[in-house]
Amino acid sequence: MAPGHPTQEVCIMAGVAFLNGQYVPLEDAKVGIMTHALHYGTGAFEGIRGNWNEADGKMYMFKLREHYERMLRGCKMLWMDPGYTIDELIQITIEVVERSGFQQDIYIRPMAFKSEEKVANLNLRSLADGFMCLAVPFGNYIDSDGAISCQVASYRRIDDTMIPPRFKLSGLYLNSILAKTDAIAMGFDEAILLNMDGHVCEGTGENIFFVDGDTIATPSLESNVLPGITRDTVIALAREELGMKIEERSVDRSELYTAEEVFLTGTAAHIQGVGSVDYRNVGDGGIGPVTRKLQDLYFPIVRGQNPKYMHQLTVAEPKGAAS
Repeated sequence: MAPGHPTQEVCIMAGVAFLNGQYVPLEDAKVGIMTHALHYGTGAFEGIRGNWNEADGKMYMFKLREHYERMLRGCKMLWMDPGYTIDELIQITIEVVERSGFQQDIYIRPMAFKSEEKVANLNLRSLADGFMCLAVPFGNYIDSDGAISCQVASYRRIDDTMIPPRFKLSGLYLNSILAKTDAIAMGFDEAILLNMDGHVCEGTGENIFFVDGDTIATPSLESNVLPGITRDTVIALAREELGMKIEERSVDRSELYTAEEVFLTGTAAHIQGVGSVDYRNVGDGGIGPVTRKLQDLYFPIVRGQNPKYMHQLTVAEPKGAAS
């Protein structure tokens, strides 16, 4: 670490959070140990990237409105009302980012949650709601600049009849955490989950795509995948910018091993090439040409470097030097 350069811990402590209607220093943003969401995972959240553009000194947040639309749908499932409109949530997020002052890529975590300090209560309708939003410095989601290795998980993706997987609900993510932890323990970078029918579903925090010729396939929403915002973006870019065909359908496990290219998408992961699955190389084991083209399209968009897509970005100007 160069002299005078703050550590990540110092950077994080310099941040600002919004909690229960107030902006407070991140280190002072606390909830009690009896908070319902802590015990039962009763929260609906989003993961939003802030992409720092050094050239113009601005932070760009991609499709912020779509993130909050999805979060509010998750709130509806949990009988929650965060108490703010989408426009108000967007303004809160801008304020958190600007007050925190980070001048580097960040990860923004808004969450509506059951805030009442009450345990042994399983009736969502009887509990009070809270809302928080914070931002922290964030680099690569998966620690790799190249194609990653994946393992097909022994855990299956939960079904809509168990916990609705179309929403980012806090407790739901234990399913992904168990699968990813096992994959890492076995020396892989990521896990891929199958659904209860044995078809390919998604990664532990990403949607998945398969390339064969001029066609890209991805599991349909009926396969119990999260309707990813980056997923929708990649589908549109592949169609409109690359002229490729898109198939949303059930995907067999064998296609993980025989596709020309496999890649993962997510707000945190961006567009991540897959080099191998269960020790079998995908293509030549590197990032494939279609994956690379999509990366080359995507990154300038989310960093505010493509005028055609500026309308999909929300801009913040951090106040301070927490870089």
